[in-house]
Amino acid sequence: MCGPGFLFTIKQEFPPRTSRITLRPLMKLKKLVKEAAETSRPFRVTKGEDFRLKDYDPADTGGLKDKDKAINTLKRGVKLLSHLQEKLYAQDRWAVLLIFQAMDAAGKDGAIKHVMSGINPQGCSVTAFKAPSQEELDHEFLWRAHKAIPERGKLGLFNRSYYEEVLVVRVHEELLEAQRLPKELIGKDIWEKRYEDINNFEEYLTHNGVVILKFFLHLSKGEQKKRFLERLEMSEKNWKFSMADVKEREHWKDYQKAYEEMIQNTATKHAPWYVIPADNKWFTRLAVAAAAIEALDSLHLQFPEVDKEKKKELAKVREALLHNKE
Repeated sequence: MCGPGFLFTIKQEFPPRTSRITLRPLMKLKKLVKEAAETSRPFRVTKGEDFRLKDYDPADTGGLKDKDKAINTLKRGVKLLSHLQEKLYAQDRWAVLLIFQAMDAAGKDGAIKHVMSGINPQGCSVTAFKAPSQEELDHEFLWRAHKAIPERGKLGLFNRSYYEEVLVVRVHEELLEAQRLPKELIGKDIWEKRYEDINNFEEYLTHNGVVILKFFLHLSKGEQKKRFLERLEMSEKNWKFSMADVKEREHWKDYQKAYEEMIQNTATKHAPWYVIPADNKWFTRLAVAAAAIEALDSLHLQFPEVDKEKKKELAKVREALLHNKE
């Protein structure tokens, strides 16, 4: 999946020593992007029909064993992401949406924090979807998410998303009552209809220049228990824990089934799922960064070209500055 060559190349080749990217460093960066992409590709799902969650090991590290090297690689990957995001913002043609779904304690917050740590805040937005408000419940289930879709030139991150409607709402079907849907619309096929709505929505977004990457951080039940206990021991993390988190563990099998069927029904080429192993946070963050790098690089982003008139204007500005006596 991911060999030591990826780590070695990033450490030696990135970032270039000068801010100007000449041909040679550019070729090295392209090689870096190609090798980085190999980290996440084994976890990408574009056709859900044959997907089985049991085929993915939450403890998988893609063959990597050196945590320190992986952390250093992530730091360099973040710098490359920053460079690509700057082009995304300047070009102002595409938008990129990263969706994170997972069980509690899988590391969504940490992945967002570490992978996006070098991104310019002006070109990035993060939306955390909590329990819907009364206003949100009075609208269709995609309404609140549609409002938060990133604009052109920006990178948007969803910490949970409209997929909660086929996860927690499916596991706890009593939540449907709060949505006050007409009874005749709540049939056995409601989940299939929601999968269809989601697929149509994501296809609509891609037709309008929004690149979608969806990450399911795949955590084992044993590792979740370990992290819960750690939260109880660390006072600075007590605020993140509640008894409700423990009670949800009682529905573990139901959630695993819901995640599996979600991916089976909504994994597409234009909006793929990445089933990222989450038992080792350092690898989770590395794999997420690699997927984002590959997606941004595939857009062939460029800084806008300046036309002749603009160049003349800039020449006059330069001349004025040089001859200005202060």
